[in-house]
Amino acid sequence: MPKQVDHVSRRRLIAEAVCHLADEHGLEGVTLRDVAARAQVSMGAVQRCFRTKEEMLVFTLGHIGERIGERVRARLVRSPAQSAGTALGHAATEISLLREEHRAEARVWLAFVAQAAVNEALATTLRASYAPLQETFTRLIAEAADAEAGSGSDAGADGDAGADRAALVDPRREARTLLALVDGLTTHVLIGHLTPPEAQDVLHAHLARLWA
Repeated sequence: MPKQVDHVSRRRLIAEAVCHLADEHGLEGVTLRDVAARAQVSMGAVQRCFRTKEEMLVFTLGHIGERIGERVRARLVRSPAQSAGTALGHAATEISLLREEHRAEARVWLAFVAQAAVNEALATTLRASYAPLQETFTRLIAEAADAEAGSGSDAGADGDAGADRAALVDPRREARTLLALVDGLTTHVLIGHLTPPEAQDVLHAHLARLWA
């Protein structure tokens, strides 16, 4: 009986090989032959999974986006009792890829972002990856604003002022701003303009100002 091939697992295996090569040499250094060698599969196996190099890169970018999204969801599930504001900080930290263990992933992500500027297929995939992250930010900001407004209503004049400020927060606009900020922080850390602690300080200061 012929051996059954798990194409989903093989495509993910190949995507991981692409990530390793992109981290080492950039996307221009990713060839089908090198991907096959790194994934320890034949050239034919790579070509059966992906008809073109672009198709392989599009899948890989989506794979990275899914991995980041899963990590964000797992972080939120681990602490279900936390406030929406705290959850927002955790989610933003995960997406910013500032920790040392995520540095390689950050380099690969930004390599794809740069290529997406001149490749519509990658740009479409990138937008699809950003969409659920922005929705997560929007939901958490709305929940945090509601909580802030509710707590302020029982805290006297100062609390009323805080509630008024929270009521003025536009969750969708703030989510777009935050997503752009975390992407920018990733870049600044990778090129050495900011250290990870400095980037974290910028992120935390921005989050604190949402309700100040």
